[in-house]
Amino acid sequence: MTPLLDIANLSVVFRGENEERPLLDGITVGLGRGEILGLVGESGSGKSLLCRAVMGLLPSRRLHVTGGTVRLQGQDILNADMGAIRGRRIGMIFQNPTSHLDPVMTVGRQICEGLGQHRGLSGPAARAEAVDLLGQVGFPDPAAAFSSHAHRFSGGMRQRAMIAIALACEPEILIADEPTTALDVTIQAQILRLLMELRDRRGLSIILITHDLGVVAQTCDRIAVMRRGQLVEVGEKRALLAAPAHPYTRQLVASHPSLSHAGDPPRHDGDGAQPLFDVRGLEVAFPLGGGFLRPKRMLRALKGVSLSVRPGETVGIVGESGSGKSTLARTIMGLTRATGGDVVFAGRSLMSERAAAMKALRSDVAMVFQDPFNSLNPRMTVGQTLAEVLRNQGETPRDGIPARIGELLDMVGLERDLADRRPRSLSGGQCQRAGIARALAVNPSVIVADECVAALDVTIQAQIVALFRELAERQGLTLLFIAHDLAIVRNLCERVVVMHHGEIIEDGPSTEVFARPTRAYTAALIAAIPDIDPDRPLGRGETNDNREELAT
Repeated sequence: MTPLLDIANLSVVFRGENEERPLLDGITVGLGRGEILGLVGESGSGKSLLCRAVMGLLPSRRLHVTGGTVRLQGQDILNADMGAIRGRRIGMIFQNPTSHLDPVMTVGRQICEGLGQHRGLSGPAARAEAVDLLGQVGFPDPAAAFSSHAHRFSGGMRQRAMIAIALACEPEILIADEPTTALDVTIQAQILRLLMELRDRRGLSIILITHDLGVVAQTCDRIAVMRRGQLVEVGEKRALLAAPAHPYTRQLVASHPSLSHAGDPPRHDGDGAQPLFDVRGLEVAFPLGGGFLRPKRMLRALKGVSLSVRPGETVGIVGESGSGKSTLARTIMGLTRATGGDVVFAGRSLMSERAAAMKALRSDVAMVFQDPFNSLNPRMTVGQTLAEVLRNQGETPRDGIPARIGELLDMVGLERDLADRRPRSLSGGQCQRAGIARALAVNPSVIVADECVAALDVTIQAQIVALFRELAERQGLTLLFIAHDLAIVRNLCERVVVMHHGEIIEDGPSTEVFARPTRAYTAALIAAIPDIDPDRPLGRGETNDNREELAT
């Protein structure tokens, strides 16, 4: 049967002043009508570039298609008028909806633009169609959403708005580029279920770009694996996952942090030790505005949180967006001021002995932040950043700093020549690894990692998790690991803390919490984790208080 989309021997090169470098090398793959094709591979493998080449959206004028064909229902579209195809026949949704939704236009107006350009609808007819689309993608009040701006929505609802905009032109093909990477497992499950329902209801063909094999195992019909600009393996998902033929595919499958293959997390023997962190009734509130004749409202981000962490413990902190995980981390690090309660680190109180406590924190604790780009100095190379930390720390002789930089890059899986690169020339995963190397440069006794592997490929995730396990076992590193990927927490952390609405609702050994959760909310989080087993049903992604609505 002739595929709906047929890509044959597609090649793309980068042409600089003195070089020509291949980026895509003879890619051949097809997409059937009503099929979901999962496109997987590490950062820089060419997944997004392949789909942008199909859409005629190459991100630089130095990139050129040098060979091959792309046929849509038999028509070669590489040299066609893409204005009539892009959006109308092939739609695309992107990884970061915030960057692709117009902040000054309501969501409804953005949908109506496409309806007017491609379907000739305007006025009341366009509004009615847009409201109907918002209802189809799961907005509880489509009429209110039509008149709202993107900043009023949660991350999951912004992604739904992007899907509604893409569907407005009734495309035959939808390309979804990492649509769930930054979302909680519950919201991820909702978005994936929505894509599957749209396929069934509309006969839509979907290319799903992702680095999570659990996502493709539970949503896609076939899997295409890319590496270094080449397509190394394509096959039906069950056959490919059960018996991968290419060594790289086998590595991907082996690296996936599936709950069903979870190992035992590292153990420590510090039960009799004094707590390293002792959090007592911690309260944090943020103002929500107010002003003349309007009372100031406060958002209670933390509501009396108490937590003890002993030396050598590996503690995973999980929960949905807005549960208070990152606020807790920033507060115990002294980066956010508490409005009540106390944090005691190594016997020093942040409330009553702030100067002494902050000195101890800066000496012994390192933090790895969620956003890899904004946490690195854009004017400094990776090597300069690491050298600055090593000089300030003072433990490494000046003539030994270059060798130590090389060791740190090796530890986090970065090529040594990347030391001369600035953040803007690195991928998100490479920037995150540079951030982890910076944290390790101070030889900390404690690392607070805030979603530090969310942007990484599964192979690199596995390397970082193995690194943390090794440090915990060999050096007695204490780790506070904040994540929305519960499978990684189960593999890495001996203890898990579940947060919801600024409170800790469950706290216990990982093996017990994951096997026998005592709260329905925890059970819903666990059920929503995509598993690499293709026959395990995708969780519905619904908790007992799913608040994916307008942010008020």
